[in-house]
Amino acid sequence: MSEITQLLNNNMEDDATTHQRLLNCVYDELRMMAKGKMAAERSDHTLQATALVHEAWMRLKPEQGNAWENRAHFFGAAGEAMRRILVENARQRLAAKRGGGVERLPLDEVEIPIVTHKEDTDIVAIHDALERFSISNPKMAELVKLRYFVGMTLEEAGQALGVTSRTAKRWWAYARAWLKAETKL
Repeated sequence: MSEITQLLNNNMEDDATTHQRLLNCVYDELRMMAKGKMAAERSDHTLQATALVHEAWMRLKPEQGNAWENRAHFFGAAGEAMRRILVENARQRLAAKRGGGVERLPLDEVEIPIVTHKEDTDIVAIHDALERFSISNPKMAELVKLRYFVGMTLEEAGQALGVTSRTAKRWWAYARAWLKAETKL
């Protein structure tokens, strides 16, 4: 049993030392996950990989009632937290781009150059489509999250979900086709 699994099995709610040891063990892997996610973001993104890791860690605090069954479950939860942070960031940026509560003027009175960040729109579209997909296909949606946001291989994601590699491949093919058709990206 790995040190991470042992730490996850401890009652971390009452033990700050165990909590800190877990962070020390997983920090590098979380940072690599975050760097992978940030590489897919727009180049002028204000959120850095380190900040993404720290924000995700705050959302994973054990005192909030989080309990992880194993390493895959923990990293799946971390990937989900990172995904939600990126989606929230994209939504905030899109809201600010649309004025964010500023008094509006008729467009025919003012010339405004329009700058869009396709990546913000894309991540929100993917998130919304994935939420719809999870209603009818929760396990397939979880596979997508593990692959895309956690960075697991098909075999690792299938194992985490308790399905064969062959089933994971079928689910992945179906989910990708569904999401592509739904988002038109």
